[in-house]
Amino acid sequence: MRWRSRLRAADVGTLAVVGLRGRPVRAALSATGVAIGVATLVAVLGISASSRGQLIAEIDALGTNLLTVSPNSFSGETTSLPPSAPAMISRIGPVNADAATADLTVHVYRNQHIPSVNSQGITVEAADTSLLATVQAHLWAGRFLNTATAHLPAVVLGHDAAAALGVDRADGSVSVWLGNQWFDVVGILEPVPLAPELDLSALVGFPAAHHLLLREAPPTEVYVRADPTSVGAVESVLAATASPSAPQNVAIANPSDALTARADASAAFQSLFLSLGAIALLVGGIGIANVMVIGVLERRGEIGLRRAMGARRIHVGLQFLCEAATLSFAGGLAGAVLGALAVTIYASIRNWGTTVPPGVLAGAVGVALCVGAVGGLYPAWRASRLSPAEALRSP
Repeated sequence: MRWRSRLRAADVGTLAVVGLRGRPVRAALSATGVAIGVATLVAVLGISASSRGQLIAEIDALGTNLLTVSPNSFSGETTSLPPSAPAMISRIGPVNADAATADLTVHVYRNQHIPSVNSQGITVEAADTSLLATVQAHLWAGRFLNTATAHLPAVVLGHDAAAALGVDRADGSVSVWLGNQWFDVVGILEPVPLAPELDLSALVGFPAAHHLLLREAPPTEVYVRADPTSVGAVESVLAATASPSAPQNVAIANPSDALTARADASAAFQSLFLSLGAIALLVGGIGIANVMVIGVLERRGEIGLRRAMGARRIHVGLQFLCEAATLSFAGGLAGAVLGALAVTIYASIRNWGTTVPPGVLAGAVGVALCVGAVGGLYPAWRASRLSPAEALRSP
């Protein structure tokens, strides 16, 4: 009776580890390429998920029920809404709050000696006293317009406008040259995520715009805070309510949708970094294949001895294939840990919540394992094709 060699599944992993331990430095260097590739993939996807999660959390905190009503200009010229638009919109049942702003077509400067062409892109707008609460903005300093200061030469600066004008306090001791007269700075806003156009604005009251700046100030934008359960219904009637005679000239937007779309658009930049990670992973797989081929040449004596003692071709091939898979698996685990650590550090620096999807970690390790297995196919096949006599004759 002929004796046939057997290799238990439980022994395959042990045999692979023993084979790799003979050349630990080479094995570690081979796994490094896979680790770098996996770490890049995990870091890119983890940072993107953390960034998006942070943005969604901020949007949820600000509310997704803010709508903006603005003129839909087809000619590119500056237009305005009907003067009755704010009052009509406030009559819609599910509308909880609304506030109008109006472009005054004047400029603001630090003093009267600044050339008129140096407007620095700051827009001067009349604003309702309810604007701060409607857009859920916060003050960096000072106070917002109220029923008293809305009649006075008082101005509230957006965050970027204050920086451009060099204003860093809002206690009434600083004045700016606005519409050929001095206005006291009574407030400075923090950045407004849902209304970023206010960041580069100077806001005065509607009464001050009428009496001090002599502007009619028809509304150019109305911010509407609707009942969260009725946002769609309110959005569907806003245009016709704001301008019954020409609803096609009214544009309705949801700022939270724009922020979400911006987050989705930023994800397009992931492709470049993911490609770099994939290339590093591919290079790591090629490195493993190269190391395994060299290992086959160096271990011909071992292969010949095993074959002479009855090891079958499939057993020899399986040993080398398992060694390649073990290398890539170790590199994948190390890369996943490094990538998760990079995401954690980056998120903590940016004060984000850390989000590393478990599926990303498992998928990255799985891809690394597949890359190593594919890279080990040729060396395993080459080892299995060696005959015992040929291998034992090798030096």
